[in-house]
Amino acid sequence: MRILLVGEYSRLHNSLKEGLIELGHEVVLVGDRDTFKNYPVDVDINNLFLKKYIPLIIRKVYFKLFKIDLIDYQTIYKFKKALPELKNFDVVQLINEDVLSIHPQFQFKLLDVLFKQNNNSFLLCCGQDYLIISHALKNELKYSILTPYLNNSKLKKRYHYSLKYTSTAYQKLHSFLKNRVNGVIATDIDYHIPYLKKDNYLGLIPNPINIDKITYKSIEIVDKIKIFHGVNMSSATQKGNIYFEKALDIISQKYPEKVYIITTHSIPYNEYIKLYDECHILLDQVYAYDQGYNALEAMAKGKVVFTGAEQEWLDYYNLKEDTVAINALPNVEKIVEKLEWLILNPLKIIEISKNARAFIEKEHNYKKIAQTYLETWIKN
Repeated sequence: MRILLVGEYSRLHNSLKEGLIELGHEVVLVGDRDTFKNYPVDVDINNLFLKKYIPLIIRKVYFKLFKIDLIDYQTIYKFKKALPELKNFDVVQLINEDVLSIHPQFQFKLLDVLFKQNNNSFLLCCGQDYLIISHALKNELKYSILTPYLNNSKLKKRYHYSLKYTSTAYQKLHSFLKNRVNGVIATDIDYHIPYLKKDNYLGLIPNPINIDKITYKSIEIVDKIKIFHGVNMSSATQKGNIYFEKALDIISQKYPEKVYIITTHSIPYNEYIKLYDECHILLDQVYAYDQGYNALEAMAKGKVVFTGAEQEWLDYYNLKEDTVAINALPNVEKIVEKLEWLILNPLKIIEISKNARAFIEKEHNYKKIAQTYLETWIKN
């Protein structure tokens, strides 16, 4: 099969591509490298040139007047230029409703051409979209990425990106895609729950992890227990990083002789990976039911990850609490309690490390996941 993957947020499509190629398929990946993360793509549609040379104040004025970001035009130009080559694929898969990260009025036109010159099209629920944000705003979940905003409306500016999906333009984009794609696939429990029983929903396919590229390293605790906290400043509030920061302050004061803490802020993916390679414990995110890509890659390396590991996730994979990952709650005392448990019981770190790798090999093997995608595409 010839497969076109459009968009890249977390290395999901890169890993899926690698799995599909291993199974003998031809794959092309189109994307903007996801800014500072700089993920590999085959067809680059980034807008870094205009972003670098157009002053922010001019972009803000233009947006206020026309509700369009000036840097959108470079993405539009690059995608239009690529369109003649993006045809005759058996499957096209978009990573998200806002796949091109430009104003919906432009996405309609570009995606319409893309769909017409290819065969079957599918959409991932990976990240935020109209339905995910609308569901979160109902405040029916224990917590979600919108919890800080729902608890404090003064944070509205920080949620500009999320709340844009409730606008009329993005609602229309949601309807357009719903009517044009063969179906929607969720990539984890956080997206699976809101999409349950929705029309055109094809179910959950776990994130693919290339276990052949990610080496598992047995944990050895010779001196101090190393704790890594990598912060992406653009999503720090939504991920609940403040709870980790406060917990680490307490831990560092209470166990200075037992722990070594590394904290980073918005660094490139490759640099990020190098820095956390030697850690034992990784603090990922709080407001989640399931693991995102960053957590899964860390688990594949054998890290003990504080992340989403709610009961719904335990039930789905038939797991017991604190055996594969640590459920990070929006509660400083609970996070401190779990960290202390590990610090005072280092053998548990080694045990969970082994379990984490085994879990990734069983449930997230990129070849197995690629095969599941193929079966889903063919069936629908």
